[in-house]
Amino acid sequence: MRVTEGSAELEVPEQPEEGIGDGVFYNPVQELNRDLTVAVLRAARERFEHAETYLDATAASGVRGVRAAAEGWDVTLCDRDEDAVELCRTNLDRNGLAGEVVHRNVNALMHERRFDVVDLDPFGTPIPFADAAVRSAIDLLAVTATDTAPLCGAHFESGVRSYSAVPRNTEYHREMGVRILLGALARTAARYDRAITPIMTHATKHYVRTYLALADGATVADRALDELGHVHHCQHCLWRTHERGLIADPPAECPNCGEHLQTAGPLWLGPIHDREFLERVGRHVDDGMGTAEEARALTERLAAELATPTHYDQHRLAKRWGEGAMAMDDFLERLREAGHEASRTHYGGTTFKTDADVTEIDAAIHSE
Repeated sequence: MRVTEGSAELEVPEQPEEGIGDGVFYNPVQELNRDLTVAVLRAARERFEHAETYLDATAASGVRGVRAAAEGWDVTLCDRDEDAVELCRTNLDRNGLAGEVVHRNVNALMHERRFDVVDLDPFGTPIPFADAAVRSAIDLLAVTATDTAPLCGAHFESGVRSYSAVPRNTEYHREMGVRILLGALARTAARYDRAITPIMTHATKHYVRTYLALADGATVADRALDELGHVHHCQHCLWRTHERGLIADPPAECPNCGEHLQTAGPLWLGPIHDREFLERVGRHVDDGMGTAEEARALTERLAAELATPTHYDQHRLAKRWGEGAMAMDDFLERLREAGHEASRTHYGGTTFKTDADVTEIDAAIHSE
């Protein structure tokens, strides 16, 4: 069947809504992801002045590479599946665009060649491609992970195996997935004396997507590793704390209620966005994108988020308190009136970030 994304017309396999079926993979649900990628590529030209080359790794139908080519990038599309390679060529030709199509295992290609931008969007975990990708990308590495259950701790053993970290299934499980992924990518990059700086990251629907600026040198790699650490979480009262460092040193018990604490990590504790870059991305979303309204709203919400390593869900807190939830604007205003920072998050309609702990949140909300 034929679909249109942005200015590109594409031939894609007819598949179920989630894009999983026989033949070459195409996921219509990820149009928001791809629209934002185009906006990021436009913003990247301003941040990385000499960036020209773009690799669509594991290209499948080639939708990302075709849309990048339509933006004027010198594109390479790579896939090991012969049908996918033919479809990539067909879609470039259909749009009158030039691009190199490579029939090969993309790990081999990335170990041999470098690209200003590497876009890694595999099915499942990106970790089997991470070593080659962090060495191949010169300026920007874009990564999608769709294995959210292992990342978030719902499939614990799989998460430990894939990411060499301990994920925990908490009420902020989507942010847990974001930070477990970033921690793994930071450690991978550091092996090659490279540093990551997340400039835009979001957990949307069934996937995590991050864009990482890369820098070279042992000093900056060490500095990036300083952003790693652990979160200690109480499932009983929802108290939590975090500490930097690759060796966990959790409190003996929850200082709020005395229950046992769970530890997650190592994971990324630092910022996951660059606000100035997010604002640029938002300006580069155009009305020709099928998800333009959603994309703009997401970039605005991301830019407004506090940088704390975890978030809260008001409904979970209200359940603990044995009362009904209140309007989110009123809830956040009470926190601010009590002298705390507070923001909504993109993880859900009742989620929020604050510099207050659970006891301070309780006191602020029930101060009247």
